[in-house]
Amino acid sequence: MNPAAVQISFLGYAVQLARPDRLYLVALALLCALVAAYGVWARRRALRRIAGTDRLLEKLGGGVSLPRLIGKALLISVGLVSLALGLLQPQVGERASQAKRKGIDLVVAVDASRSMLARDVLPSRLDRAKLELASLIDRLHGDRVGLVAFAGESFVQCPLTGDYGAAKLFLRAIDPESMPSQGTALASALDTAGTMFRAAERGAKVKVVLLLTDGEDHGGDVLAAAKRLEADGVRIFALGIGSPQGTPLPLIEEGGRIGGYVKDRAGRTVISRLEDRQLREITQATDGRYIQAAGSDLGMGEVVAELDRLEKSEFESLAMVEYAEAFPFLVFPGFFALVLGALLPERGRVR
Repeated sequence: MNPAAVQISFLGYAVQLARPDRLYLVALALLCALVAAYGVWARRRALRRIAGTDRLLEKLGGGVSLPRLIGKALLISVGLVSLALGLLQPQVGERASQAKRKGIDLVVAVDASRSMLARDVLPSRLDRAKLELASLIDRLHGDRVGLVAFAGESFVQCPLTGDYGAAKLFLRAIDPESMPSQGTALASALDTAGTMFRAAERGAKVKVVLLLTDGEDHGGDVLAAAKRLEADGVRIFALGIGSPQGTPLPLIEEGGRIGGYVKDRAGRTVISRLEDRQLREITQATDGRYIQAAGSDLGMGEVVAELDRLEKSEFESLAMVEYAEAFPFLVFPGFFALVLGALLPERGRVR
């Protein structure tokens, strides 16, 4: 996977380096140029020390011309540096353009409680949910997406944005170990999503909360929180992840190994099950839909189909910088400089 591009400003132009991981090639080219310059200087210095006079130096050099040596080294050095800069894949900002987009505002609330570590869905409920959510984000067009992470409490993981790459970056950071408290606070997650919608600028006409959870809830009036969202025109979709039969809740050691299973105070193994009753209630209350995770994509295809049927709003035009590839202006001259440097003879006419 290519690294993130680097943006810089050069002579008033917006310049983007698409492959900054190749900067070491520029350093190598500059090093070669320094070695070539030192070679010319050392060779000339050694001959001068032996000859003592310029006339004898010319005879000992066998017709080797200093200007030709310098020119040859300079051409080869410039060629190498130009090729190295071209391999960085520079792109120059040409102009600002106006782009209109249509879409919805979508906030995805991801359950990051320890119960999502259960492995009735492989590799785990949470890991699989994150994988399928990343696939959903890749299929969005024009929509704004935000993330809420929740366990015993909830917080904004990523505000509403049209930058899907940034959203997926924040998604990968969701982990039960990073949650300040454990439990499952569905009502808090819904309230946080509602706050995000109210704080967003140029809100879309259609607003949707997508819950990715096993449905276990340990506090709060979930239905009341759903009613508050419904009053704001927000619809709730829920993807129930897990099995109704349940599975033991594992204790994960370093390296991802299972080091045992969680037990209650009586010493019995804790079984985590999909609890979908409340999920069905809140989706019905907001004219949304509940989907039980199943199949190779955990039902995410059905979620995408539901979102595609919703009315899209046109957002304000956005100023975007269009980049044009500039590497040909470095690679081709660099190649010709290398060829010319290789063909340039060191020896001139000997009188």
